[in-house]
Amino acid sequence: MATMPPQRLDPPNGPPAGSPPQLVLASSPESVHAARTWARECVTYKVPDTPREHLDDVALVVSELVTNAIRYGTEPGDSVRVVIDAAPGRTRVEVHDPCRRHPRRKPESTERQRGRGLFILEALATAWSVDHRPLGKAVLAELHWQVTLAREAEAGLADNGPTVTMAEVLADLFTERAEGTR
Repeated sequence: MATMPPQRLDPPNGPPAGSPPQLVLASSPESVHAARTWARECVTYKVPDTPREHLDDVALVVSELVTNAIRYGTEPGDSVRVVIDAAPGRTRVEVHDPCRRHPRRKPESTERQRGRGLFILEALATAWSVDHRPLGKAVLAELHWQVTLAREAEAGLADNGPTVTMAEVLADLFTERAEGTR
């Protein structure tokens, strides 16, 4: 089976004003890396001073949503579409696939290596939803960041308190879920 290379739907000099950039990918595991890289490029193009931490969060959300779309929302020969809309302080991610089935959480397990995507999505996204489309669905996620604090922090002027890594946030989230406190 031949794999389809990523297809950019926006012109090489950037998307037209008012139109969010889109990327169509083959439903293959290799597409996840391409989607992650492309999402970082889109956000950086639209908002050049986006903090690296926000870019990391966007890349992780795109990775999880595209992985889920490929794994559970497509069949061989299908494609997924990724749409990124970024502005100062927020990024909206949409991942479209041809299946109408909603994403669902897997039962918690310490033995399984998969099934944590929605936990990650909930930890990073301000909001997320599923939108039915005529030929499938779109999973949408909105991520926010504080514009003023991010710029001040880069300049070394802000005291944002203790630094917390994404690994610490996810570990706390999984612990809360396992203990039933969340």
